Amino acid sequence: MPPQEPAAQRRVRTATVLLVIGRLWGSACTFSYLWLLARALDGADFGRFTFYLAVFMLLDSWVDLGTGAIAVQRTASAPQKIPETLCATRAIRAVTGVIGVLVVGGGAFLAGEKGAGWILLASFYPLTHVLELSATVYKNNMAWATPVAIRALASGIGLLCVLALLSQGVDEGALYLVGIALGSASANFALHFAARRHLARVRVPRILWRSVLRAALPLGLAGLCQQTYFYVDNLFVRAFEGQVAVGHYNIAVRLMSLAIMVGVFAAMVALPWYRREYARGELGPAVRRQAQPMFAVAGLVLGLFFFFCEELLGIFGAQFTEAASSLRWLLGAATLVYMGANLLTAVVATGRTLAVLAIASLGLATNLAGNAWLLPKHGMQGAAIATFMTEGVVAVGALVALASGGVAGLGGRAALGWLGGPAGFCVGCAVSFGLRALVGGAA
Repeated sequence: MPPQEPAAQRRVRTATVLLVIGRLWGSACTFSYLWLLARALDGADFGRFTFYLAVFMLLDSWVDLGTGAIAVQRTASAPQKIPETLCATRAIRAVTGVIGVLVVGGGAFLAGEKGAGWILLASFYPLTHVLELSATVYKNNMAWATPVAIRALASGIGLLCVLALLSQGVDEGALYLVGIALGSASANFALHFAARRHLARVRVPRILWRSVLRAALPLGLAGLCQQTYFYVDNLFVRAFEGQVAVGHYNIAVRLMSLAIMVGVFAAMVALPWYRREYARGELGPAVRRQAQPMFAVAGLVLGLFFFFCEELLGIFGAQFTEAASSLRWLLGAATLVYMGANLLTAVVATGRTLAVLAIASLGLATNLAGNAWLLPKHGMQGAAIATFMTEGVVAVGALVALASGGVAGLGGRAALGWLGGPAGFCVGCAVSFGLRALVGGAA
């Protein structure tokens, strides 16, 4: 049974806490192997390794192609549609997965990449996302304990694979990609087997994949645009600054991804709730209650790190501090995500998938133009500025889309609540400056 108000908002918070705990563990595993590999691999090989980690994130988005969101959208209030919906979405993911292997794995050979065979092998793991769709039953009920536990276990498996390869003295960065892919694939298998007992055993007479694809495609392309504007910086930094700079910049990006996790997870968990609130005509107030306080707190917390970016990056080695100016812009971008992620999810909940695609496309265009304009002049800092501009465009675009779509409760005096994010960030930066001065004076 779908949770009812006010229990729904409590379950959103509980699920978000669970996801954050799981992500903290996953991030600890990720930063552990990044720290180890930053020392075990030469600069160019480490840069190539982080570049393909970003490519695989794009590959994940391509394989999904909106099927995860559309599965929730179609079944959150109609659980009887789960069997036919899963059949259709699995068929779509199987096709996109094969195409992904051909493009990424085959592309590595065509580009003459070092370790192309291992890259090809690692590129097969997104095919296991076909099985991961079974977790829709957990998403609909906002019951994330099992998925979080399985993902945490998989993160540990990925780290153990890296440690095992390091113990054997492996210096081939692409082989470490295979170990990490093994951990991700194991989670998808485990999620499917855990969720099977919640799935009805019924015969589906035909796979309605065409109608599902038509509904999912705008969301899928939007998701692909989002992942592209988040990771396309790698292509620009690699082209203008070289492989070594890619590794340095990607550590800053990884820190940003850690910073945005609460906002992204809260929005993801809230989709079924937002969908039901939209049906009741209460979407605007629900988004405001969820997002505005979170946006303000996020701005305050992230601003506290503004003058300590060198120390954060220096954990991975003194050479990584050259990305400090980039990280400062990325902290600002991360703050904007807390607004944009919730608003864009609310647009998804309204069913206006073409509006979602338009916003994501505008974000991608902003990012590409920003990178092309700023990176030649400002190096990797230009890429970070482009990311900041992009997140601002997405947040404002989603707010406009909701207002134009007739969602009440977000305009007028209620819109002043969005000033909490910038205000909190400024206060956090001021405190950070004071702490920096104290630390400098004590030194």
